[in-house]
Amino acid sequence: MELPLAGRRVWVAGHRGMVGAALMRALAREGAHLLTATHEQLDLRRQAETEAWVRRHSPEFIFLAAARVGGILANDSYPGQFIYDNLQIQTNIVEAARLASVEKTMLLGSSCIYPRLAPQPMTEDSLLTGPLEETNQWYAVAKIAGLKLALAYRRQYGMDMVSVMPTNLYGPDDSYDPLNSHVAAGLLRRIHTARIEGATKVSIWGSGTPRREFLHVDDMAQACVFLMKTWSDADPINIGSGQEVTIFDLARLIAEVVGWTGELVLDPTKPDGAPRKLLDTSRLTALGWTASISLRDGLTDA
Repeated sequence: MELPLAGRRVWVAGHRGMVGAALMRALAREGAHLLTATHEQLDLRRQAETEAWVRRHSPEFIFLAAARVGGILANDSYPGQFIYDNLQIQTNIVEAARLASVEKTMLLGSSCIYPRLAPQPMTEDSLLTGPLEETNQWYAVAKIAGLKLALAYRRQYGMDMVSVMPTNLYGPDDSYDPLNSHVAAGLLRRIHTARIEGATKVSIWGSGTPRREFLHVDDMAQACVFLMKTWSDADPINIGSGQEVTIFDLARLIAEVVGWTGELVLDPTKPDGAPRKLLDTSRLTALGWTASISLRDGLTDA
């Protein structure tokens, strides 16, 4: 059976971020009654505050999109904040959902939960079968804990909690911070700046050979709404585009989209991260959902 969201009270935790904002757009099209709270109104790292807010506003559905996120440099620079903030946010929201008898909660994880050298494409069953990528292990450990928390609450309390694992995301409302952004946003910023300033060279971290899958955040949001309405399995489910590209080819594509014709220079002193990250999305495809926004079109609109 498909759960209707029209007119239902839906809380998007983290609605100001790239993922949360995309979910807001998708849910508005569903006719949902949207609930939001800014960080100034509610610190999700504080358990009592979170429980009181959920009790007061009585959401029927929760999308847990709030998180501390960032690229390789941010993960490496702020490991304590990455693991503490994400553990606290997830734990507090899940427990608040239990206390308020929320009908259904979706936790948004990440493809970084899978082992660094997991067989490709990565299936949901590869979780915890090998060591994590060290450059983002703090975030990954927190997200794995959130996934297991959802499973534990399903088992003990019979709650309808589902976990989705999106691949690398990009699109509107992404962070273009020069130090803490993800790879697509970071390259967009650097190459766009080079075009504006007339620079002839742009540096790319690492060897340029790692392969990554990218998904437009609006596609991800549509997939999450689709799964909220149709998916209630205990197993996590991957969300991806099924297409991959090397970091160097991504940079070349961005240069074409931006209209910059300078030279891309590799910096082998910087880390590569995992050599390849491609999700197996056969479980999601079998349910009837596939991505619709191409990488070129998505970058053009980013």
